[in-house]
Amino acid sequence: MAIECRPLSFALGAEILGLDLHFPISDSDWESVHQAFLQYGVLLIRGQSISREQHIAFSRRFGDLDEHKSLPMDRNATFPELLMVTNDQKPDGSPSNSRYTGQMWHSDMSFTLAPALGSLLRAVEVPPVGGDTLFANMYVAYDALSERMKQMIEGLNGIHHSERKNSGLSTSWEKENQRLNPPVAQPVVRVHPETGRKALYIGEKVKCFEGMTPEESKPLIDFLVGHATRPHFVYRHSWQPKDLLIWDNRCTAHLALGDYDPRYRRHLERTTVLGTPSGHIAEIGAAA
Repeated sequence: MAIECRPLSFALGAEILGLDLHFPISDSDWESVHQAFLQYGVLLIRGQSISREQHIAFSRRFGDLDEHKSLPMDRNATFPELLMVTNDQKPDGSPSNSRYTGQMWHSDMSFTLAPALGSLLRAVEVPPVGGDTLFANMYVAYDALSERMKQMIEGLNGIHHSERKNSGLSTSWEKENQRLNPPVAQPVVRVHPETGRKALYIGEKVKCFEGMTPEESKPLIDFLVGHATRPHFVYRHSWQPKDLLIWDNRCTAHLALGDYDPRYRRHLERTTVLGTPSGHIAEIGAAA
């Protein structure tokens, strides 16, 4: 059966039909998936009751995988390629460090010197309602800016921090996270290495622009994030068990909603495809 693409929204996203990841993907099917990935930015494959090994094997078709050394307390102990996004308690009964993961507009691993190319998130168990994820098309957000605004932001670098909304769960996590992940300056406008298109590269983890104070930076950051996440630039994904969601971090941003009953389990597992090197460690004064 030939695979098909069904658009998920006007802004971005497509569902891939006719693909069973229990089996290795053929070269022709992979080419179709890869082209859809570049065209739609977000891909959904439903009903994938696959193993961790199969998840990792398929992810490797996109490139080398991150072993999440910058987030050692969130990765799986046996499979470092898998980042746990879960509200499961830790073995000692304390809250999960990752239960608030993603609840800020961001692009994965933007706070590192090798920001993610792509992410593949598999839903193991999800609440009956809520816990959706929003995705914004950063190509169209950039294209919709005025020419004068494009000129103004072209040379700016945003300083990205590794932080989580409401993360104050573990002092040890916070301390280790700051040690492993100093603030990184990334260009506000990035050129996609495969499509050649320009996209905004900004989110709520950007606290200021390099060479500017936080007070000077905040109005423009707020404008750009608000502009990029307008409803008509966004796709909202309602999770089902066994969903595999794949997105291109080079041209999308995303936000996990915390609007679900925490008595229900929400457990997802993510592989992260390493991207090309980008950015530099921000100067301490610039990151204030």
